[in-house]
Amino acid sequence: MPQFWYNVNTHTVEEDAQSDWSQLIGPYETRAEAEQALAKVKERNEAWEAGDDD
Repeated sequence: MPQFWYNVNTHTVEEDAQSDWSQLIGPYETRAEAEQALAKVKERNEAWEAGDDD
């Protein structure tokens, strides 16, 4: 089963981590989840800053 990673430098989704780990967010089970990686990071950061890290 492939894993998908979001590359923060190229802003692309990679299948089975092709770049250096320091450039990647993941793994995700689907390409669609990986495509939403930055939105999820932003959402989590905002919740943490608000003191609501549920």
